[in-house]
Amino acid sequence: MSDAINGGGGIAARPVTLFTGQWADLPFEEVARLAGEWGYDGLEIACWGDHLDPVRAAHDDAYVQDRLRILAENDLAVHAIAIHLTGQVVCDDPIDERHQGILAPEVWGDGDAEGVRQRAADVVKDAARAAARLGATTVTGFTGSSIWKYVAMFPPASEDMITRGYEDFAARWNPIMDVFDAEGVRFALEVHPSEIAYDYWTAQRTLEVMRDRPGFGLNFDPSHFMWQDLDPVMFLQDFAPHIFHVHVKESVRNLNGRNGRLGSHLAWGDPRRGWDFVTAGHGDVPWEPIFRMLNSIGYAGPTSIEWEDAGMDRLTGAPRALALVRHLSTIAPPAASFDAAFSSAPPTNDSTPRKEAP
Repeated sequence: MSDAINGGGGIAARPVTLFTGQWADLPFEEVARLAGEWGYDGLEIACWGDHLDPVRAAHDDAYVQDRLRILAENDLAVHAIAIHLTGQVVCDDPIDERHQGILAPEVWGDGDAEGVRQRAADVVKDAARAAARLGATTVTGFTGSSIWKYVAMFPPASEDMITRGYEDFAARWNPIMDVFDAEGVRFALEVHPSEIAYDYWTAQRTLEVMRDRPGFGLNFDPSHFMWQDLDPVMFLQDFAPHIFHVHVKESVRNLNGRNGRLGSHLAWGDPRRGWDFVTAGHGDVPWEPIFRMLNSIGYAGPTSIEWEDAGMDRLTGAPRALALVRHLSTIAPPAASFDAAFSSAPPTNDSTPRKEAP
């Protein structure tokens, strides 16, 4: 068990950060001011809006110093930067107007699909360089997936088709990870619908095809597990060595016989949705067991609050979420150590993947 666990319970100095992705409509200086006033320890800075230009940060010393100045003036650290939107395009197929809406014009270019993917990959590489220059050790994000479109498995997708999807992912992301390794920065893939890893078994397969890349790991966000009826505590236990970053975001299921689990193409916040995001502590995510498991596996990295609740004003919700996470972080770890339960490799693909506590 990590010596980061202190005698009073919880993890010593585990920072609570604010993910700025849902605040990109505000200037970076304003978001930093709010986060500092609320008492956040730092930020997970999104590479969109005016918050962080990863290409500029990779090459412009004055720009990096300006970002660091804003953070210092608000008593904030940068623990991670987020490249979700651009990372999504690296493997996605098809590339269409949805992607144009989330990309910088210079990445979209003429819209030719392969050109978009290659330009996006170059920006993700620059995100690693930018993180290193800012002093952040982790980049969070998406990878996209050429096989997410087969998730319904009808018309039937052959195993060869699925295998080619993982091979395409590895071929595109290994050169990216070469740059991450050179910069001493880790990449944390958020296990999420539409990604190459979206649940337990796809996360395992993704790690298997990248198993010689110790800098490639996972961003744990349990809100995406609840709608799939996955156990987030088991996920933490089994994938402990690969958890590089943690998002705190709440979800709620409202499956009442009319509302469908897949969302029915309805907008977030629509009461007809069967799954949505709500205020932390008011949904389905078992936060106390999750924080106990984070303590048990010795996770000492950031817990990054991702505010995404269409039904509550974020200026009210963000400080409330911070107070909840501060409380959860004081929970004492279980008496039994889980040290012997973990290894450096993901679980094997058999019928009993869960490692039992000694």
